[in-house]
Amino acid sequence: MIGTVLLVLSGVAPAPKPRLVVVITVDQLRPDYLDRYRSQLTGGLGRLLRQGAYFADAYQDHAVTETAPGHSTILSGRWPAHTGIISNVIGVSDSSAPLLDVPGPGASPARFRGTAFFDWLKAAEPSARALSVSRKDRGAILPVGRAKQQVYWYQRGIFTTSRYYADSLPAWVRAFNARRIPFHAAGRAWTLLLPASAYPEPDSMPYENLGHDFTFPHELPVDSGAAALAYVGVPSMDSLTLAFALEGVRALGLGPRGGTDLLAVSLSTTDAIGHAFGPDSREIHDQVVRLDRYLAWFLEQLFVRYGPDNVLVVLTADHGVTPFPERSRRDVRRDATRVFADTLVGAVNASLDARVGGEDWLIFDTGMLLAPDRAALAAKGIDVDSVVADVKNRLRALPGVARVDRPAELEGRDTSDPVVRRWRHQVPPDEGVELVVTLKPYSVWGTENLPIAMHGQPTDFDAHVPVILWGRGVRRGVYESRVATVDIAPTLAWLLQIAAAEPLDGHALTEALEPQH
Repeated sequence: MIGTVLLVLSGVAPAPKPRLVVVITVDQLRPDYLDRYRSQLTGGLGRLLRQGAYFADAYQDHAVTETAPGHSTILSGRWPAHTGIISNVIGVSDSSAPLLDVPGPGASPARFRGTAFFDWLKAAEPSARALSVSRKDRGAILPVGRAKQQVYWYQRGIFTTSRYYADSLPAWVRAFNARRIPFHAAGRAWTLLLPASAYPEPDSMPYENLGHDFTFPHELPVDSGAAALAYVGVPSMDSLTLAFALEGVRALGLGPRGGTDLLAVSLSTTDAIGHAFGPDSREIHDQVVRLDRYLAWFLEQLFVRYGPDNVLVVLTADHGVTPFPERSRRDVRRDATRVFADTLVGAVNASLDARVGGEDWLIFDTGMLLAPDRAALAAKGIDVDSVVADVKNRLRALPGVARVDRPAELEGRDTSDPVVRRWRHQVPPDEGVELVVTLKPYSVWGTENLPIAMHGQPTDFDAHVPVILWGRGVRRGVYESRVATVDIAPTLAWLLQIAAAEPLDGHALTEALEPQH
């Protein structure tokens, strides 16, 4: 691992620091969207691309490319193997931290290990504060690590938080929720922003959106409660999230002169639409163009409040997505398929239960086979290695499976192989991961009765993401060097001249930064 050490030369005035660091994570934003729709990106995305430092060869360089692991890397500077956030399941769920004012699963960063950028900022500037906002709990929680700051996410039509962070919602959050914007959207339709001729994608693919409502316009339910639930799948959810973030900036008075605060915003609608309609759909095209316009408004509001020179912006994504296998079989890959491993693992668990009783001894989670209580199973006389070897053979026989490895077998292997490298970046030694399974290109993990576009594999479809830096101290341009999201936190630390609290897996992207003076 690479430690980040920052030296401030005595007698040299430090460069002015931004009043606000803004980290925008767009859930499931593939970088090829930015190329595909470039001529239509006239707003915030276009501005960042034109005026910022764009790393076109950037990756979430770990194997389980899901929301929770991806968000854990961005401001920690460390791989999931070191943050402990190895999947969405092993993410932020926490029944001891219930939500405020609304039913839903409790959540906290209890499983997150180590520190994150805000911890380093707070150590250097004790008055520093953070606001982190998302539609998803994990998208709001993980960018600030374990810090008990202002952290909010969307649940059933309102923004809330958990008792890990507060005992009650502040007045500004309650006032925002009282506007009931998602509820008032009942019966409204999502229509194309641009003329239909601006979208080359067909609007007639029956494998999209579970086989129904796959053509424009898309109408929200007329029932207000149902509309608030469905709101997460239409572009205006991102607009609502950005408006809530700005309300928080104003209410909290972030960005005082003489100090730096953090605003982290995770925008989840691209993920919802990408899952439902796929990366080659007219819907995802319209979503990205609309996101571009929303970000133009959002950034302009920040620039008016602080001045452009006082805002430092990062934009990235937590993962990409693989095309629908149904589309891939038609166009590029006849053997593309959905791979179902749960039935296989369930049968092995049933056999173990018949022999020794108990529980589901084995868990299969996005390509990882875990035996959380291996010692207890062995104590009942079970040869666990033999069971795992049997499961390995069965998994290898599934159509769509490329390889099955034990994590220990990957130690010392050539990390120029992206599969080896990404699994080594993924799996901690103490999480009970017995096997890691990699699928063939264009195949995806199947979810029963939910034929959606998927991600989660160590492929470039899922791992390739954009990284854009914008602001004072950043050299604009397109950079072709291969980088990773773990490089973002050390880069911010370098720009703010603060020290990381622990060794990092990433390094500062100094090729895109002005020399410190």
